[in-house]
Amino acid sequence: MTTRMMATHVEAFLAERRVLGFHTNGPSASQLRSFARFFDGTDRKGSLTTELVVEWAKEHARTDGPRAWARRLDALRPFATYLLREDPATEFPQTQIFGKSQRRATPHIYTEEEVLALLAAARHLEPVGGLRPAAYEAFYGLIAATGLRISEAIKLRCADVDLGSRCLTVRMTKFSKSRHVPFHSTTASALADYLAVRDRSLPRAAEQSFFVSTPERSLKSRAAHWTFQRLRSKAGIVARGAYPEVRIHDFRHTFICRRIQRWQADGADIDNAIAALSTYVGHAKISDTYWYLTGIPDLMAAAGNRFEDFAFGEKGNG
Repeated sequence: MTTRMMATHVEAFLAERRVLGFHTNGPSASQLRSFARFFDGTDRKGSLTTELVVEWAKEHARTDGPRAWARRLDALRPFATYLLREDPATEFPQTQIFGKSQRRATPHIYTEEEVLALLAAARHLEPVGGLRPAAYEAFYGLIAATGLRISEAIKLRCADVDLGSRCLTVRMTKFSKSRHVPFHSTTASALADYLAVRDRSLPRAAEQSFFVSTPERSLKSRAAHWTFQRLRSKAGIVARGAYPEVRIHDFRHTFICRRIQRWQADGADIDNAIAALSTYVGHAKISDTYWYLTGIPDLMAAAGNRFEDFAFGEKGNG
């Protein structure tokens, strides 16, 4: 490698990334600059080595543990590929020596009784019979019934909710896409009950927020999470997943897992059904939907049985 300081190589790499349209102001850039300071502080002028990379990942991390170290390697990997173009002697760990950097934790899967208990608790918020309890009951109920992301439910406008055709229009979601989300007649009935309360408090306009907690205030994410934790406690729901508390987002996990369970019980073609489900919930990749099979042990067992049938069937046909 040339005698240029590692910090100079890092800035050249980031400049190239910016030209290619990548964002370079996030945590990864901070990690790269941290590594450059470490490398230059060792007075090394030679090539990047696996030994130095591992030392930086482990001994200079703010958070201890293999997962944190693996994330630091992930941040450094594209830069190492860039250096390799200039210096063939560049070394970098080729395997996941610290394991995977991203491991999805098992979510809480609600029982029907837990969902009903939480909605009942929302119904008794103050002022009883007013707009706030009606809004929160309908809000949490809609997420549970459709698997919407909380941000998607909060952003709904009155024009986006068509009770006649029983369909939501979810605009510019997490992956900058819009989609239509049909819902059941029971969901339509619950939303109609909420609208009856809402209409008594303020006139309905197409571009107004659909969910409002007062005539002057639309539902906000922070308030929705805070209220949810109060209701979760009142309903006596105890977390069964890997998270310390149950979450609103667990409604989404539950919706997907229960839907797949029903399809399996009905003998549906799961592969085709999951493709439709992936579109319904707004996943960018169908693999994101398949991951939900890990949410319930019964689903994992069913998936394993299907694989065994496939594997032994293949052997039998051979």
